[in-house]
Amino acid sequence: MVRRLSLIEFPADDAQRARRFWSELLGSPLVPRTEEQGAGWQTSDEGPAVGVHERGRGPGDSFSLPYVAVDDIEAALEQVRSLGGAVIHPGAKWAICKDSEGSPFALALEEDVDS
Repeated sequence: MVRRLSLIEFPADDAQRARRFWSELLGSPLVPRTEEQGAGWQTSDEGPAVGVHERGRGPGDSFSLPYVAVDDIEAALEQVRSLGGAVIHPGAKWAICKDSEGSPFALALEEDVDS
């Protein structure tokens, strides 16, 4: 099963300010995402991407959110549960979870993370 940190997402009240902050801090531009990637901007460098999106009311809009790429989301969700974590927002392509200590993170199908 694929397991790698692929994206760290930051919700922002002022997306342009956050985009400028992360672009300058990382020395890498955050460019508009493709339709498949969803709303917002992210880096395209090698390694985990850093993304910014407008803060909303969804389960991934309260905190920074690391995404872990997996090749079988159902198996990964079952493992989260069996390890004492929780699935907050299940989905076919991505899911928001909490670890055993209550920290949020997301799982995403490998093919959807890199597109």
